Amino acid sequence: MFRIGCKDTLYHGNTKKIGKFRVFDMNFIRYFDPIPWILKETTMNYNHKKVKGLGLCSGGLDSMLAGLVLREQGIQVEWVAFETPFFSSEKARNASRTTGIPLTVQNITDEYLTMLKSPNCGYGKHMNPCLDCHALMFRLAGNVMTQQGFDFLFSGEVLGQRPMSQTRPSLRYVEKNSGYEGYIVRPLSAKRLSESIPEKNGLINRDLLLDITGRGRKDQIKLAASLGIKDYPAPAGGCLLTDKGYSNRLRDLFKHQSDYTENALHLLKFGRHFRIDAQTKIIVGRTKADNMDITHHINPDRDVVLKLRRNPGPVVVIPNGASNEMILLAASLCAGYGKVQNDTPAQVKVTSKSGSQVVTVLGLPPKNFSRYLLR
Repeated sequence: MFRIGCKDTLYHGNTKKIGKFRVFDMNFIRYFDPIPWILKETTMNYNHKKVKGLGLCSGGLDSMLAGLVLREQGIQVEWVAFETPFFSSEKARNASRTTGIPLTVQNITDEYLTMLKSPNCGYGKHMNPCLDCHALMFRLAGNVMTQQGFDFLFSGEVLGQRPMSQTRPSLRYVEKNSGYEGYIVRPLSAKRLSESIPEKNGLINRDLLLDITGRGRKDQIKLAASLGIKDYPAPAGGCLLTDKGYSNRLRDLFKHQSDYTENALHLLKFGRHFRIDAQTKIIVGRTKADNMDITHHINPDRDVVLKLRRNPGPVVVIPNGASNEMILLAASLCAGYGKVQNDTPAQVKVTSKSGSQVVTVLGLPPKNFSRYLLR
């Protein structure tokens, strides 16, 4: 339907001034007499619904601003955030609480692993498949868009902000491979990019979108202040696939196991990882917090767990079990990293699906195992 407002009233969206009034949704109005409140002839869309946009949310400042810029022009915005063992939705949840923008969270580990093992564009510096990752996320978000009646997708990406994944060709690759070409809006850089279908159709006022480019953040910080946003995270990568140590462990897992649980992917985040042979890997906790995290992700039906019986020390895990010889080796490593005097026998409790036993071993110096450490 159309709306009429006085000249001193601030409106967002496409408007046209007729006389001293502003008339909205001009596509639906054929003729309007500027004499106040007298409508001579109109063609009105009684089925007009509120425009809805669904955004990908990382939880960073750019994601927040993209949603707020669209909301400022009267668009109903919501977010979707995806999580896997490689990245979480924690920042997105915080952004939702800060802005009041509704958020849906989905775990996409299975779909992500399929892409991760063979990304079309390959990897970045480590195991990060950024372009195919973004294309997958837009494709999954697009499924939500069509199922729930959203009109378009959007994100907080800024042209030129990241030298590999946010160049003009990269943004085009993501869009073309998402399956929703033309329906992805990037509000912070929209004026530097081709006009999207929702802009062409009048669902979004392009004049109210931005033209930010480059790696600087002055424009975003200024905009955040104008919108009253003070609580936002510092820019930082939140994906473990960009981390060298984690990537090396993941490559090792892919090489030596054909199947693995989500817990196994989480375990790669914690402790020291020693690849002893093709069948055996030993994980040794570093700190008390590390020990707790490792314990939380143990699979009691498959893993062997070792702990010093009378001395402080690490939690040690052999994923998927091992031979008795390897269990004794892991027990010696457990004692070597524990607070046990040199050449003093130590008792180590070994727990597996079949039960518990105590073995007595001498601790081995950690330096003896350095060649097996995955760095």
